[in-house]
Amino acid sequence: MKFTNTKNANANAGIKFLGYGLAGAGKTYAIRTCDEPALIISAESGLLSLSDVSVDAVTIESFDDVDKVYDYLANSEESQKYKWICIDSLSEVAETLLVSELARNKDGRKAYMEVSARTQALVRKFRDLPRNIYMTCKMERQKDEFSGGILCYPSLPGSKLGQQIPYLFDIVAAMRVEKDAEGVLKRMLQTSSDAKYYAKDRSGKLSQFEEPNLAAIRAKIIGE
Repeated sequence: MKFTNTKNANANAGIKFLGYGLAGAGKTYAIRTCDEPALIISAESGLLSLSDVSVDAVTIESFDDVDKVYDYLANSEESQKYKWICIDSLSEVAETLLVSELARNKDGRKAYMEVSARTQALVRKFRDLPRNIYMTCKMERQKDEFSGGILCYPSLPGSKLGQQIPYLFDIVAAMRVEKDAEGVLKRMLQTSSDAKYYAKDRSGKLSQFEEPNLAAIRAKIIGE
């Protein structure tokens, strides 16, 4: 058994954040707002928006690569320098696994079930690292199983995985680009649901719309 206290649990464990949105919404760009050393686990060639800053990154091409990175983060003393672990993007990781599964498993239904199980297991083990975790996802519209309406959700392979994954995070934010009153495009994070976007803030400390600053969001949640 391990005893802890709810007052300092967030500070010790780090925040667990999922950001999803359309291409160009700023999901990757937000990584530059980490105020402490970060490691990007990248499954896509989409790091150009960070080319003017210095952030360590590792490119993965298979789930075996993901497992190796996890072992490094969980067991290496050297890896303790990384206070933020960023998976960019979870959608690409799951899609890579699906291609592999479909190649060896001719039963498409079983392949999708395997991808769903392994993706959820991956999220859980990275989430449980005592670091700040930030993962990105693509966005898609799905029928909400509770309201019956059409909502924007994280995009992952299969019909249900995109609706299941958000349960594993403390914060799920829709990364949006909207025009302000002057007609200027502005990036924002939506942290609570409305009729169009699924989002949640388990901490209860965030406004419905926040600036896309990960360090500021962490400070707000843990009370710094």
